[in-house]
Amino acid sequence: MALNNAQYNEIMHEYETKQLKSRAEADKRRDYVYAHVPGFKELDQMIPSISVDFEIGRLSGDNQSMDVLRQKLAAVTMRKKSLLKEAGLPEDYLEPIYECPDCKDTGYIGNEKCHCFMQRTIKLLYASSNLELLTSTNNFGRLSESYYGGDDLTHFQAAEKISKTFVKNFRTDYQNIIFYGTVGTGKTFLSICIAKELLDRGTSVIYFSSSDLFRQLSDYSFDYNSKSELENLSDYLYNCELLIIDDLGTELTNSFVIAQLFTILNERDLRHRSTIISTNLNPQEIHSRYQDRVFSRIMSHFQLLKLTGSDIRLQKAKR
Repeated sequence: MALNNAQYNEIMHEYETKQLKSRAEADKRRDYVYAHVPGFKELDQMIPSISVDFEIGRLSGDNQSMDVLRQKLAAVTMRKKSLLKEAGLPEDYLEPIYECPDCKDTGYIGNEKCHCFMQRTIKLLYASSNLELLTSTNNFGRLSESYYGGDDLTHFQAAEKISKTFVKNFRTDYQNIIFYGTVGTGKTFLSICIAKELLDRGTSVIYFSSSDLFRQLSDYSFDYNSKSELENLSDYLYNCELLIIDDLGTELTNSFVIAQLFTILNERDLRHRSTIISTNLNPQEIHSRYQDRVFSRIMSHFQLLKLTGSDIRLQKAKR
């Protein structure tokens, strides 16, 4: 599900379209101001000449001339704002309009993909997946404690509190979570609740079931023609702001899976990128299945949140 060239080009074409739209709107606004705000066009046309004189002064080392030109440019800029205000227009009326002011609708900040590029990529990659559906039915607004009692309720309340704190402090506090425990006790539910909250805040989130994740990694790794797909998938696995691996332990675990899991966890930790794992395995079973290196990474870098109780899906079916 990594981006292929056609998908990448599709996204970049969307950015080009946004830029053309922005320029067209800017031209339209400038033409309106020129036609309806007397004196503005003349002031606007003074700026290139002042800028040229300023550059000449800079190259010749004429600091006194540069100071005069700075003052002149500042006066022209202030007068332009005054004319816009007098015409009932905001001072920033002619400023560029961007859907994403961070990257100015280019998709990149420097050499790094912008968060909006990441989100567009994820939307494209998961258009036919369950993530959008899951976030519509799994969110904190639908949370109910009525399926728990006693120690089970205590465990769930603790996990709920930590999940909400995880969201609240996501930008400032690097954390990882592993939800573990019996089947149907809310592990995936809380994972998706967190995903929805962060997606709504513009965070890049990737969700994989464990079996699908390692199947794709295997398919790309052992197919020479899929080298670029593997590189793209690895890039997003290592660098997305939040990675969710659901139902760890349901995949066919072998040496390849163990090595890939360790690499993902290690690379994300080096980058301080948060990871959430849900699993029906307890810590001892995780150790037995994934060996020392993975177990050590999880125990030392993850908050372990245990959920217990009866299968909620079965409880719902009985009601």
